[in-house]
Order: sequence, then C-alpha cells, then structure tokens
Amino acid sequence: MSTLQASAQNQLRQFVEQIERLEEEKKQLASDIRDKYTEAKAVGFDVKALRQIVRLRKKSNEERQEEESILEVYMHALGMLDTPPDTSVVDAMIAAE
Repeated sequence: MSTLQASAQNQLRQFVEQIERLEEEKKQLASDIRDKYTEAKAVGFDVKALRQIVRLRKKSNEERQEEESILEVYMHALGMLDTPPDTSVVDAMIAAE
C-alpha cells in the first residue's frame, strides 16, 4: 500500500480534526436540546407534543397536509375513524401509485 504525500497527510489530518470538533459541538448541542425539553417539562409542558411540534414546523404546509390525509385514510381503513376520508384524498393517493 502506498503512503500519502505530506500535503495529503496534512489535509487528511485537518479533515479529521475538523470532523472531531464538529462531532463535539453536535454532542453539546444535543445536550442543550435535552436540557430545554427538561426545562419545558419542569414548567408543565408535554415533551412529546413539543417534539412533534418541532418536527412539524420543519415541514411545509403541503407536506403536513399530505401526511395528515394519508394518516386519515389509514386510520379509517383500520376502523379508528367513523367518518370516511375526503374522496379527493383517496383519489390522489390512488393516482400517485
């Protein structure tokens, strides 16, 4: 196996060190996020709901509506909803297949 040239070795070392620093920052950020959820729970907020809100806010209105529509169709199919889903939703799902 051939060895890397000195410049390539330095570049590789820099990449590894930068990745290690970023990993450490990511670990610290994850800890900070956990702390915020703990703080919110301490004042009475539901953490599961907060996590879901954060997840939903990352999506566009269209993405959220599409997911809700699919969920509604599935729930109705499983007998979890009394009212059938909007027929346009079902038609759109069939057309997408």
